Amino acid sequence: MILGLVAFVIGLVAAAAIGQILGVRRRNASQRAKLLSRLGVEQAETKRIVGFFHPYCNAGGGGERVLWAAISAIQRKEPDVVSVVYSGDTDTTKEKIIEKVKARFDIELSPKTLDFVFLESRYLVEDSTWPRFTLLGQSIGSMYLVWEAMTYLIPDLFIDTMGYAFTFPVVSLVGNISVGAYVHYPTISTTMLSRVKSRTAGVTNSAGISSSAVLSTGKLLYYRLFMYYYAYSLRQARFIMVNSSWTKNHIDSILAHTDPLLDAIHLLPPLVLLEILSRKRSECPKTAQIAYPSCDTRQMAVFPLEGRERVILSIAQFRPEKDHAAQLRSFHKLLEAHPEHRGQGPSSAKLVLVGGSRNVGDATRVEELRLLAKGLDIQDQTEFVVNASYPQVLNWLSRASIGLSTMVDEHFGINVVEFMAAGVIPVAHASGGPLLDIIVPLDGQPTGYHATSPETFAEAFHTVFNLSPEADIALRQRARTWAVQKFSAEEFEKAWDESGWRRWL
Repeated sequence: MILGLVAFVIGLVAAAAIGQILGVRRRNASQRAKLLSRLGVEQAETKRIVGFFHPYCNAGGGGERVLWAAISAIQRKEPDVVSVVYSGDTDTTKEKIIEKVKARFDIELSPKTLDFVFLESRYLVEDSTWPRFTLLGQSIGSMYLVWEAMTYLIPDLFIDTMGYAFTFPVVSLVGNISVGAYVHYPTISTTMLSRVKSRTAGVTNSAGISSSAVLSTGKLLYYRLFMYYYAYSLRQARFIMVNSSWTKNHIDSILAHTDPLLDAIHLLPPLVLLEILSRKRSECPKTAQIAYPSCDTRQMAVFPLEGRERVILSIAQFRPEKDHAAQLRSFHKLLEAHPEHRGQGPSSAKLVLVGGSRNVGDATRVEELRLLAKGLDIQDQTEFVVNASYPQVLNWLSRASIGLSTMVDEHFGINVVEFMAAGVIPVAHASGGPLLDIIVPLDGQPTGYHATSPETFAEAFHTVFNLSPEADIALRQRARTWAVQKFSAEEFEKAWDESGWRRWL
């Protein structure tokens, strides 16, 4: 009796969902026609639409550079492809976004084959919306957000460029189209699982949970379930690009992830529907392909290597994981251990933090950092440059001596590449992309420095400031040579094309 009632309810829900999906598909022809008409497209039947899911496309960070570099390349090489960006930036316009991309990244975009679908439900993927079970909440929120996107327009190919893998099953089911992805970092990783299992406190595992055996056990179960469905979602993609060796290693392990107990449970109704509705696993990529993010190495590579100011430069959005507080503490340690860098003398140093502020949370974080600088008594030698224009960023890159990045497990680190291309000596945390891909020896010689604590960062700063003129220039030249050789726009476009995205269009 009860099982029959449950089956009846599931049947009603399924029928309603199918009705909604069919309705969305029926409306799509007219939505598509309106889009192409608005763009003034002729011979609409020959056009194909690639939809890019990037709810924060106007943020101005490294992830956004990848998005715009990809679209710019498509516009130059594929005249019959129209790019549509699904964005939550409802407070701006297409024209303003194009202007900002030019000002921030010096990337030209044509309005003739680019349009935007502005989504109202972006708040559902904000971490502030989900103070508890944040990963789960944001993932479910992304599923609703992409449903909203599909009600406006179903493209011919869907590419997620922000890391919302839980949108893939929804798009596959609703649109019956292929899905691709460019992944900057995994939503969950084996490292996060191991931290919970070992009860190690960190950014993703608070001290309150790590100190409790009961809470740690509960969180481990939560992460185990989340990892299972994250892997399931990733396997819906037909091609996956990643930005670094660090991200590739994690994504490859997630694509191969299995959980025999959960696999067995999913053979039972109603969960067996997931297997029935999912696409063939044979089409799922077994590994991800590295496509290093595009960097404007040509423009930066003309900056002089000589005459650099004693400026320690940080370029990073004011997000928690960038750990700007560690930068302030490292600078404080430098001035504490080497007082000759304090004040206004010839050996004095300055810390400049250039970064984007996306929302109220970021703005609040900047104010907290200002207070921390004051508390450390370094405010007179610290400058904050918020939401700088691209010319401002270039100006600082042409003057600075040291480029600073303190994020732990930075998935790539395009800011570090920019430092090197500009002739700025990088000092970055010894983890992630900066360790594995970017600050690596060239011809057996160093291209920068790694550190792990405020003390070691401070010593690296002091070392750079005391290099001989010959060693200083040689190091800057090696860093530039490596950046221009490995991380150019041409290399990015080549890797993007090799992903095989055209096949699925």
